[in-house]
Order: sequence, then structure tokens, then C-alpha cells
Amino acid sequence: MSSRPYLKEIDSRINKSDPDTFDQAIFILHDQLNLSVWPDWIRKEKPLLIFIEAKAKAASLPYHKKKLAYVLSSMRHFAVKCYEEGYPIYYHTTDQHFDGGVSEILNENKSFSLTYMTPSEWDSRKRLREVKNAFEDRITEIPNAFFFADSDAWKENIEPGYRMEYFYRDMRRQTGYLMNGDEPEGGEWNYDEDNREPLPKGYSVPDITSFEPDAITQEVIKLVSDRHQHHFGKLDGFQYAVTREQTLQLLDEFLEERLADFGPYEDAMATDEPTLFHTTLSLYLNNGLLLPWEICERAIQAYKDGKAPINSVEGLVRQILGWREFVRIYYEAMMPEVRDTNFLDFDESLPELFWTGNTNMHCLQQSLKPVIEQGYSHHIQRLMVLSNFSNLTRTDPRELNRWFWFAYVDAYEWVVLPNVLGMSTFADGGVLASKPYVSSGNYINKMSNYCTSCEYSVTKKTGEKACPFNYLYWNFVDEEREAFEVSGRNSFMVNMYDKKSDKDKKAIKESTNQFLNQLDRYSG
Repeated sequence: MSSRPYLKEIDSRINKSDPDTFDQAIFILHDQLNLSVWPDWIRKEKPLLIFIEAKAKAASLPYHKKKLAYVLSSMRHFAVKCYEEGYPIYYHTTDQHFDGGVSEILNENKSFSLTYMTPSEWDSRKRLREVKNAFEDRITEIPNAFFFADSDAWKENIEPGYRMEYFYRDMRRQTGYLMNGDEPEGGEWNYDEDNREPLPKGYSVPDITSFEPDAITQEVIKLVSDRHQHHFGKLDGFQYAVTREQTLQLLDEFLEERLADFGPYEDAMATDEPTLFHTTLSLYLNNGLLLPWEICERAIQAYKDGKAPINSVEGLVRQILGWREFVRIYYEAMMPEVRDTNFLDFDESLPELFWTGNTNMHCLQQSLKPVIEQGYSHHIQRLMVLSNFSNLTRTDPRELNRWFWFAYVDAYEWVVLPNVLGMSTFADGGVLASKPYVSSGNYINKMSNYCTSCEYSVTKKTGEKACPFNYLYWNFVDEEREAFEVSGRNSFMVNMYDKKSDKDKKAIKESTNQFLNQLDRYSG
């Protein structure tokens, strides 16, 4: 019987190995769950695999309860799978962070050398390198192999004016994805113009398979419920895949049922449809259960087989080969100083509704509900509703970044920080994006059916029942002129504001001040 609380299932399935009986050991982090990208000798020699559950890491942010459950369950399932494939396993828990757990094991066991792969996140990397320095020749770090691009070869390019599109085209040439010799498949590098359709009324959206928690997951859910009850989000209704076999099933399902419509409705939003035709595979991609080239190459094959149009497949490839890789390089180039960037000097606390979902604004309700319940919303909800609202309410972008980091199941700092501080909030002053991503209610109305169910009127510009996005937007344009004038092509919005009548400008200011004065801010 296991003497470790919350680990009875894994202890019943794995015979715990003694590290002192091994010459070589591999430490595998919770977001590196795929041995196919590790060096060949590991798969041939089957050294001891070490997994660590670090309580201090789990408690370092109020991570979504489902995120904690997913991370722990998928890691436990992966350890069991490796054991079944003949790998000796040492599954360790510590009250400390990962570095403390590694140090505990190395101090207690003197015989083996340890190899680990460079962590994707800055803090884990820094901590492990400190352990490496302390134990000198017993530890080897190998490069992270879960990405297409070598960040060291690209990060010097990161500066104002170097956009993702340049990088993306070079990566297409390098991989040969959707290329005909030196020319892009179909004659165009991207098909954005074809991928901005709102969802037609009554259009059918296929369901995504959900998975019943097995014994391992149920034990993890109990752990999270008991130990992290004050964390963000809801725990009931856990439905995520936790094994590679299950994630491959979801990939097949996406390719067969949603890829064809992914492109046209990539930017669409619809009431009670939080996933639409998106892959929802990012959480599996970001911890290694799926690999980026697997998704890209399967999608390209679907195009070649006539099962999906070029605009959908190119849009997906651009998200993975282009944007995902680009933001990771940005992260490597800009850390750690970028953590403190705040170009617009916003200093308001995060609106309380980001925690509760309580608001009369229907678009915010619809964008927050799936985050609170499942730790997920798609990228347009993240960018054009949640980040947009944060900007327009002068919220400190670093607080928004922190919220995205703990609120989403697929979130790791390397992907969240560039998207929030670099792109959506313009906090870096224009290194990643050419403008702040802000809009009035018109964009949300164009790309969704949210406004038809809202108690505010999207056609009303100021006053009590006007859509708050309308007056907040024009107030932002007036007060943050510098952000729009960084790029000359955006200065026309400032000119449009200046042409408004004094009466309209006064109404914008009054509506904005009244709304912001009544907006509850989170103080926890």
C-alpha cells in the first residue's frame, strides 16, 4: 500500500526504482512529455526517468484548478506509460520548487549523473541552472527540442519593425510547408482576407469529445480540491484528454470535423460556442503530448487529399509554425526585462469581473465563462474582448499578463507574456506589434452575435445604455495618442477623434469617467 497521500494510484502501477542503482537519470518536466524528441540514446538505453511534483510551484500562482489537475494527471499518466514501456521510474514529490526536488534527490543518491532539457519557462530554467552549478559535473543540460526553430539563431532579429510575417515566410521556406519550390502554395503567403467571416446564423458546430476522469485523474482532482481550493476557476466537469492516445484522437477529430471551417471562422465569436472550429489542442501541444510538426503535417496532408481548403490549412500552419514559434523567440530575446514593461503606464488593478465573470456586458460574459469553467477561450476572445477591455480600462498590463498565465490551462509564461505584453496591450511600446489592439463595439458586433443579447446598445455611442466599448475606445484614442502615432498608418484614428464636436467629446469623457468610477477592481 502507498504511504503517500494522493499518490496511491501511481504507486500501485509503478515499482519505485532506487536512483542509487543507476548511472544515468533523466529529469522530465511536466511540459516535456514526449520521449520522441529526446536524444536517441535515452530510448535505446532506457535510463532512470525522474518526475517531480513540486508543491511550491503549484502554489506560486493561483493556477486554474483544472490546469493543476491537467498538468498533474497528464504527467502521472505519462510516467505510467513510460514504465509500461520498460523505463525505470522515480516519481518524487517535494514541498519545494523543482530545483529543491532535484537537489533532494541528488543529495540522497550519489551514484548517478542527471540530464535535463532546457525548460521553456525562465524561472524553472534559472532554478535548474543554479542546481547544475552546485552539483558541477553531475548534471548535463541539453537544448529544448519541442520547437521548430533554434531561438538562438533568430532572437537577434527581435526589434521594432521585425514582424512575424518575415519570420513566418522564412520558416515556410526552411520547412517546405505549403511551398511549390520558392513560391507559396496557391500563390499567396497568407489568406487572412478569407478568414474573417462571422458565423452564419444556425451554422452547425460539431461537439468536441470529452473524456471521463479515470482513477488517476480522480485522485488528482481530489488533491487539487483539498490543497488548492482557493485557486482560480472551477474544478467540476473535468473533461480533458490526459494521454497521448486521447490527444491523437482529438487531433483526428479536428482534422475530420473542424479543419475545413477553421479558416473562414477563425476570428468569429458566437454565444454559447466557446470553441467553434478551433483546434483546442494548444494545451496538449504546450506540454508535449502533441508535437507542432505533427499537427502541421497532418493538416497539410488533409489539404493535399482535398479534405480542407488552403485558407484553413495555411491559417493553422501560420498559427503554429509562424506565431507560436515567433512569440517563443521574442520571449527568449526580451527576458527578463520585458516582465516589467508598461509603455502606457497603466496602473489600475485587474477588474474584479475577470475573477467572477459577473458583468452585464454579454461579450465579456461569453468570453469569461469558458475561462472560469474550463480554463479556455479562443484567441479572438482573448485578444479582442478580454485584452481590449483591459486596455480600455487602463489596467496594468502586468496584472493582465499574470491573470492569463494562471487562468488558462494552455498557458506558460513563454507564450502568454509575448501575447499580452508584446501584442495585445502594446506594453513593450511596439517591438512585437505596430499598434494597441483596441476597438469599439463595432468589431465585436461584426464578428459575433454577442451584441444582440446584450443590455447595452452597440449603436449607441455614449450615455447610460451605450456599449461601454464605444466611449472607452474613443477616450483611449484621445488619451493614448502616442501609441497610435508610433505607426503613422494608425494616426488617422486620432484625427477622427479630433474632428468630433466638443459636445461629443464631452459625452465620451463623462461616460468613460462614470463607467470607470463604478468598475470594481480586484483586491485579492
